[in-house]
Amino acid sequence: MVIFSAVEFQCLMPHCNYNFASSCPATAVPCRNLFPERVNYCNRRLIKHLQCGLRGVLMNSRCRTRIFTSATVRDEGEKIEDVSLLSEDLTGASSDNKQVSGVPPKLHERDFTDTPYVPVYVMLPLGTINMECELVDPDELIKQLRTLKSVKVDGVMVDCWWGIVEANVPQHYNWSGYKRLFQMVRDLKLKLQVVMSFHECGGNVGDDVHIPLPQWIIEIGRKNPDIYFTDREGRRNHECLTWGIDKERVLRGRTAVEVYFDYMRSFRVEFDEFFEDGVISEIEIGLGPCGELRYPSYPAKDGWRYPGIGEFQCYDKYLMKSLEKAAEVRGHSFWGRGPDNAGSYNDEPHETRFFCDGGDYDSYYGRFFLNWYSRVLVDHGDRVLALANLAFEGTPIAAKLSGIHWWYKTASHAAELTAGFYNPSNRDGYAPIASMLKKHEAALNFTCVELRTLDQHEDFPEALADPEGLVWQVLNAAWDVSIPVASENALPCYDREGYNKILENAKPFNDPDGRHLSAFTYLRLSPDLMERRNFMEFERFVRRMHGEAISDLEELCQNEETENLADNM
Repeated sequence: MVIFSAVEFQCLMPHCNYNFASSCPATAVPCRNLFPERVNYCNRRLIKHLQCGLRGVLMNSRCRTRIFTSATVRDEGEKIEDVSLLSEDLTGASSDNKQVSGVPPKLHERDFTDTPYVPVYVMLPLGTINMECELVDPDELIKQLRTLKSVKVDGVMVDCWWGIVEANVPQHYNWSGYKRLFQMVRDLKLKLQVVMSFHECGGNVGDDVHIPLPQWIIEIGRKNPDIYFTDREGRRNHECLTWGIDKERVLRGRTAVEVYFDYMRSFRVEFDEFFEDGVISEIEIGLGPCGELRYPSYPAKDGWRYPGIGEFQCYDKYLMKSLEKAAEVRGHSFWGRGPDNAGSYNDEPHETRFFCDGGDYDSYYGRFFLNWYSRVLVDHGDRVLALANLAFEGTPIAAKLSGIHWWYKTASHAAELTAGFYNPSNRDGYAPIASMLKKHEAALNFTCVELRTLDQHEDFPEALADPEGLVWQVLNAAWDVSIPVASENALPCYDREGYNKILENAKPFNDPDGRHLSAFTYLRLSPDLMERRNFMEFERFVRRMHGEAISDLEELCQNEETENLADNM
């Protein structure tokens, strides 16, 4: 008899890494794609478990199985890999004589007892409110909210979609479904983080619904497509409006920032009672695609695949006019153009003359262009957050930055440059953003705090990624100007190693100033999270974020498995 302690399935589909702990039962198992714009699911997998062991029927024949035996797991928890290739078409017979232990090797963990209390929120599903602004399946949602409340989750985050609320007629707002939702949350004595979502939903990581921009905006865009971000080839991105029209009266007599302000002001008036009684704890202001302050430089719909460098998105007529004016002011009018040697979406830095080591990104022109490109980003955040503070006076506001961690170990940081973060190896590109947020006393919300650099190196060594280095740089840029820093995970997380990485970032070890995250928002409420073992692990994480003492999950799980086995015999 062979006793197995863990099984890791590595799916050979392109750009797809799938890890699965054999002790975690599931009927549909998500692939873990460690890049921000893509999540796939391995289809046609039926995984059946007996006595918390694996007796699976895997219908996808393109899987290689790496098996770690208990004999090769050291006392300290170090795994020595014993590679065994099973038959390509795995069947139940292939595991008939194997038993799999349900207990993973014990990890060395910090004790977070009596550490600072970090509130934990959970994002609600994207489709919680439908296109008619109705609450979807309220009975199921209330049960899930009660379950979250039972493990002392502090609150939930919800997107207030511009495309739903102001869908058809300018300045005609429908908040009905959100009213019902907010009342439900208040009745459970939970808090609300609310996102002003001025972007399209669909086509990004985790998007399972499609919510376009308002129909009246789309009608304007048909006649004037320059209201959208545009790449060098003239492809328009409909995720959000270009920042070039922030001050242009092209939206039926209003500028883009006026449209955003009117929307935020309507929300503040409509939900005044929830502000007054403190149910709404924070408003996150959507500032770009996915609600993040960045250019839409890596759109999957235009063929981008990880770890491509992406493309500059400044070729609408409004931003080009701004660039031309900046070049004239500088005294070099011929600089009023975008780079012609920056490659395309899926290129690597060394394949372009602009981003390669010693490339044009660090030339006189390159520095001018990147300064202008990043300044447009900062100025957009500055304008919108100033109006947000007017609309939500007295309520904390926040802005979200994306974690562009690929090519971080190169000199140019190409993927960050195309996204608008002027952060090459010889310049701190996040300090100006942090200073702008400080001006408005806005919190910074940062993603990818669960990712580990070693995992990135193993899975995508060609990407030269360093999420840990990026997180450390961004968090310190914010802490250096004394603004609150919150975070969220970039991809679904159910495993203890991921939670431990979040905890390490949330409460840095031996920080002389005692700095820590102001809040953490978990992405996202789903059936997978609510599965019993996943939810037990999540509860353990919440308690550690709160600084509570905990008992060991493995012991609890072993007791539960013993009871379940006895019940089934």
